[in-house]
Amino acid sequence: MALNFNKFATEANTFLKEYTKGLNIGDDTEKAGRILSSILHGLRDVVSTQESLQLIAQFPMFLKAVYVNGWTLHKKEKIKNMTEFIDVVRAYDGVTSIHDFESDEVASNYIDTTFILLRKYISLGELEDLRSELPKELKSMIYQNIMF
Repeated sequence: MALNFNKFATEANTFLKEYTKGLNIGDDTEKAGRILSSILHGLRDVVSTQESLQLIAQFPMFLKAVYVNGWTLHKKEKIKNMTEFIDVVRAYDGVTSIHDFESDEVASNYIDTTFILLRKYISLGELEDLRSELPKELKSMIYQNIMF
């Protein structure tokens, strides 16, 4: 099987432009990339390894790469609500988080937008499985967007 890196790059750039537009951050694809990476890394800290593997099985190659970048298997975070999840996402974003996630409201909107745009890659069944693993206060993160 030949790997077509140009195809992966084209798909990634197309998605990133659409994602940037969805986030309403102009044409700052670097910021959009940091936001996407931080949200996906936060998510993998909340769900089981098995659920993560089932999720990324549906992702195109470029999203798989973002999701697994720097991944180490460790004890899952005990996150109970959106504020705690946003804190984990900000921690993954590092020093740029003050600019990328300027408020909890903005961060919450970015999370919603992320799941809306990821919906084109994730089946409803997988979203339901993912949702079932989330703490009660985080279920709305997917439920609100599951029908898109």
